[in-house]
Order: sequence, then C-alpha cells, then structure tokens
Amino acid sequence: MKTFRYLSWTALPLLLCVSAPLHAQALLRLAPPNPATQPAQGEERQVDFGAGELVYDSDADIVTASGNVQMTTEGNDLRADTVTWNRKTGEVRAEGSVRVTNPQGDIAYGDSVELTDTLKDGMVKNLLLVLEDGGRLVADNARRENGYTIVSKAAYTPCAVVDSDGCPKNPSWKITAVEVTHDPVKGRISYKGASLNLFGLPVIALPGLSHPDGSRGGGSGILVPDIRIDRTNGLEIALPYYVQLAPNRDLTITPHVYSEVLPMVDVRYRELTDLGAYQLGGYVTYGSRLPVGVVAGPRDRGIRAYLEGNGRFQLDPKWSITASGRYVTDRTFLRRYDISRDDRLRSVVDAERIDDDSYISIAGWAFQGLRITDTAGQQPVVLPAVDARFRFDNVLWDGRVELQANSLAILRTEGQDTQRAFASARWDRRSITSWGQELTLTAFARGDIYHTSDTELTSTIAYRGDEGWTGRAIGALAADLRWPFVGEFLSGTQRFTPRVQVVASPPTKNLSIPNEDARAVDLEDSNLFSLNRFPGYDRWEDGTRITYGAEWDFDLPGVAVGTTIGQSYRLSDKPSILPPGTGLSDRFSDFVGRTTVKVGRKLSLVHRFRLDKDNFAVRRNEIDAVIGGRQTYLTLGYLRFDRNIDPAIEDLRDREEIRVGARVRFANYWSIFGSTVIDLTSAREDPVSNADGYEPVRHRLGISYDDDCIELGVTWRRDYETAGDIRRGNTFLFRVALKNLGR
Repeated sequence: MKTFRYLSWTALPLLLCVSAPLHAQALLRLAPPNPATQPAQGEERQVDFGAGELVYDSDADIVTASGNVQMTTEGNDLRADTVTWNRKTGEVRAEGSVRVTNPQGDIAYGDSVELTDTLKDGMVKNLLLVLEDGGRLVADNARRENGYTIVSKAAYTPCAVVDSDGCPKNPSWKITAVEVTHDPVKGRISYKGASLNLFGLPVIALPGLSHPDGSRGGGSGILVPDIRIDRTNGLEIALPYYVQLAPNRDLTITPHVYSEVLPMVDVRYRELTDLGAYQLGGYVTYGSRLPVGVVAGPRDRGIRAYLEGNGRFQLDPKWSITASGRYVTDRTFLRRYDISRDDRLRSVVDAERIDDDSYISIAGWAFQGLRITDTAGQQPVVLPAVDARFRFDNVLWDGRVELQANSLAILRTEGQDTQRAFASARWDRRSITSWGQELTLTAFARGDIYHTSDTELTSTIAYRGDEGWTGRAIGALAADLRWPFVGEFLSGTQRFTPRVQVVASPPTKNLSIPNEDARAVDLEDSNLFSLNRFPGYDRWEDGTRITYGAEWDFDLPGVAVGTTIGQSYRLSDKPSILPPGTGLSDRFSDFVGRTTVKVGRKLSLVHRFRLDKDNFAVRRNEIDAVIGGRQTYLTLGYLRFDRNIDPAIEDLRDREEIRVGARVRFANYWSIFGSTVIDLTSAREDPVSNADGYEPVRHRLGISYDDDCIELGVTWRRDYETAGDIRRGNTFLFRVALKNLGR
C-alpha cells in the first residue's frame, strides 16, 4: 500500500462525513467531522491508500481509483469499487459496495456516495448504517445541505434483525419516518410521518416527534410513562418530562393524573458540583384524608406533600459532608400514593473526617414517626452527635490502642431529654502461640456523664434513668482464644475452630442511666463474643462470664458450608439487668448459632437460630434461601421470635413472618414472577397485637417480556392494610420500556 497525500482533502471528507457516529440516544446523527481532528491550515493529513488501478484524465481533470479501493486515516476506513474525484467541480464520488467504518466501530453501507470537497453538501443512496452496539439505520437516501442532514424514507431499530440461527426476523420495535432532519444548531432531530412498530406491526403514529441528538450530553424530552390502576386512586397515568438545564443540572417534572382523585405533581432536581452532588425532590397534591385509626367519618382537606433531598460533598481528601432529609405532611400520604412504605422518616446532616488512623463525625438527626402508635412529641431530635476515634499501632507490648470520645444531646418537645458524653480507651493485642492458637487480649476503660430531665414522660420505667446528672465508670478485661484445626474431608478441606473467651467487668451503674440506644437487645451469633452484648452505649454488661463455642467450615470446588454455635456462662449469681427472654438473663445463656450453605450460584442458604438452654425450644428461627440462577429462581424467608418477653418492652416483641418470591423464565424472553408476605404472628406471641396468626400483608403476581431492546410487563399487587385513607385492595401496573431509545 502506497501513501497518497493528494486525496487527503478530497476523498477523506467522504469517509469522515458518512462515518460520523450515531448514538443510541439519537435515531440519526450524521454530524460533521470534529474540528479538533482536522489538520491546521496548510498542513497535510496522511492517508493510507490502496487501489488496483489509478487513472488521471488530464483533459477532464478527473482522478479515478478502481479495483478494491481502500482508504484509511486516523481509524476511519473507506472501501468501494471505485472512487472518482472531479478536480474542477470539487465533487467526490464513491460507487459500488461502499463501506465506511469509523473508530467507534459503526459501519455505513451504500450503493453510492457523493460529496463536495468543502464538506458542506453530500448524498448517500441506499444507506445502511450498522452501529457498534448493534443498532441499524436504513434509508433510501441521505443528504447534507448547508450543515443540515436530511434522511428520506428511514427506519431505525436497536434490536437484532437475525435470530440465533442467523435467519432474518422482524425487530421487536422500530421507528419509521418519511423524512428525518438533523439540525446541528439546535442539536435536535425531528421527524415527519414517524410511527412506532412493535413486532412488525404499526402501533402508534408519532406526529411531531423530535429529540436531542446526544451531541450536548442529552436534552429535554418525555420519558417512559407509568400506568397503573388501584382501588383507592383509580386509573393513574404518570408522564415524566425531563429538562436538561445544563450539562451538570437537570430537572424532571412528572404530572400524575388520576381518575378518582385530584392530580399530583412530582418534581426532581439534580446537580453535580465541583465538590459533589445533590438532589431535591417532592410530591404535592390537594386532597382529603382520614386520620390514622379512623375507618369512616369526616375528612380533612388540604395540601398533602412529601419532600426529600440528599447529597454528598467532598471538601478535601479527608473531610466530607453528607446530608439527607425527608418530611411528609401526614402519616398516610406515602402509602396512599404508593411512594414509599417506610414507617419512620430520618433526616441527617453529617460532617466526617476520615484518614488511615482516625475518624471524626459531627452529626445531627431528626425523626418523623408514621406508625399509629407514634406520638409526634416523643420523636427525638439529636443535635449534636459527635464521635471521634483515634487508632495507634504498636503501643504497649505491640498492641493496638483506640481512643474514643462521644457526645450527643437528645431533645423531645413532649418527652424525655437526655445529654451524654463519654471518653474511652481500648487496647488489643493479637498473637499466635507456638501451638497455632490465636490469642487476643483486651483491656477497656470508659468514663460517662449523663444529664436527663422529664423522665416521667417515658412509659417504660427501665428506660428512664435518674433525673439530673449521673456519672459512671466502666472497665473490662478480656482474653479470646481461637484454635483452628485444618484437614481433608470428602476430597475437600475442613476447618474446625474451638473458641473460648473470658470477660471480667466490675459492677456498673445501669438503671441509673437513661437508655436511649440499647433497648433492642437480643442474643445472636453476631454478638455472642462481643465485649458488650447490648447494641448501644447506654447499657453495659458487667460481671464475669465465659463464652465458648466452635466454628466448622467445609469447602469443595463450588461448595461452601459453614456453621457456628456457642453459649456463655456468668460466674456471678447477681441478678442481670437483661430482660427475661433475651437469652442472657440467667447464668447460662441460650445456645445461638448460624449455618450457611452455598452451592455455586444455584443455592444460598443462611439459617440463624437460638435454642432455649433448658428445653431446647426454638426461641429464634430465621431462614433466608435463594435457589436457582439469575433468570429462574426461588427466594424463601422465614422469621420467628418466640422469646416470651414482657409485652411492656415494646422494642422486643415477638413476631412471625414468611416471605416467598419466585421468577420462572420460559420461551426465551417471557417470565412469570410473584411474591407474598404473610404475617403469622398470633396473640400468643404478641399479646398486644390484633393478628390472628395468618394475616397476608402483600401479594404480587406478574408476567413480563424482556428481550435485548424492549420490556413489557403487567403486575397485579394486593395490599391488605387499612389505616386512615389507606384501603386494602388491588393495584395493576403496566410497563412498556423501549431500550436504547433516549429522551
């Protein structure tokens, strides 16, 4: 192949213009070449050129290359039977099996291509453009006039046009148009006579269709609509409209129109800044509502709204600020309009500093309770909440020291107020003995100071603490020994690891201290060997205890099995502050454990349990299992707490629940899916509950079609909860999504 510089400004424009990229967001984009890739004035661009024959007609001033012509430059490749350049008119023509490939991998085919050497005008006949992502554009002809690109009798699809055997097939969807025009000034593509075809059949006309060409990172336009029917609101149609305000800012406005209630508006704003990103959103409507706990009666009318926002900003490599806020005007709005099923909203602002050996957090929290039993004045506001931790390695006999300082203030408008501050130091030393045992020694010390007021407003006496100022000192020593044994078993590897821990802590003030963060205590495998088995800071497990257990793990190629079990024994006969039923109230604790089984990607099983130490009754039984692969699978979940705890302690009530979900794929692209949640809690398990032992919470059943470029689905859902203006009933959701089609 010889170097042919003379055609670098003539035939090459043909290559660049026809091979301009067509993105998935744009059905057509025949953009002009990138000026950054053009040579400067007076410079030459090198083109690798090859042809069977090169003829120059000096009389007509025409250069003709024929016989498997190939031109390549900067990743662009042109092939044709003949290429002719008329030096007098400036016209360049490629004819016969024209094929142009750009660096992105897009391929354009045509019978003939005409182009002026000024790059302003040109024409392609019988165009076929095959994109790197599999999309195809066909047209009778395409031309460019004064920078505008016009395509006649065009059709576009991102879908496969051949089946797995290579035989032709109708694409799942395509858009056809009499004429398509690309306006490079406005950056938009507009259509005349456009229509949408599904599975080879025309479905809907698209008059006035236009969308951005993707050259400016997207643009404004209508998104995929959402259609649903439910018993409370009737027929709902949501039509999102996306507005690109700037490359780093956008806005989505979604009107929701209902057949039974007034419309609602959903607004979302997002922005990316130099320091991070944030988004704000909200729903607002005007309507009526029933107070929670009222089935019938007069309704309140007014504005109903929900506001939310979140963001994160990295101020420097160590400091960052994270914020999240949520607020709703009433308890039932979120569920009434199927926005969220949360029963408590949390808002937080947190400034954090993180490096290799320290962590500092300065935060504030606010809560909004949406349950029937929640009292607004009892919801806490935590401001400030400060936590600082510092770690030092190779200190005191090659150990690790961690220092912590923590403080917070909890305020309630109609409840108990609490302020807390403490400082602690912890030393750990891990070593391996000559027998292969892993020994960890721990020393811990902490000093607390509390102030609380309005304690009589807390209904659970054990949570109140003493009015006014209270101090507390905490100390503990611990030794933890693990002794792993490794060997072969059934052509695999097994590991058996006995474990023993001793913890000693002097008597500690507990009931004099208000309990805000250590209420939901329960013995389980994750906290069996913890220094303090209460979940927070306000309660400390004192006394001397021995905890013992064992872990067994077995591994085969593609198979992993692990199980752990353990128990603890308190050496002191002093009565425990841990409530009966938690598994820790007596000297001997209950037995707790966990078993996990994984078989490739086809089976994942986790079983957690707690057995009564006296009669081996199952006090906690929790199973989570996933069976199958990504396309066909079954999920099972079961949870039962049978702890016989005093019902006055609301944070530890018993319950029983089962969850089942499944999806079955068939006929290549079709699948049936469903799920159910059933509350099995009875009055025996929770005396304050009205459950009868079998109370469905939610059912869902649907069918969907999902191939490489279209998703269709219908889902039926039934909710069984009735509260205020939330009514049990059926909801039908309809989904149609054309993949690879932008706004």
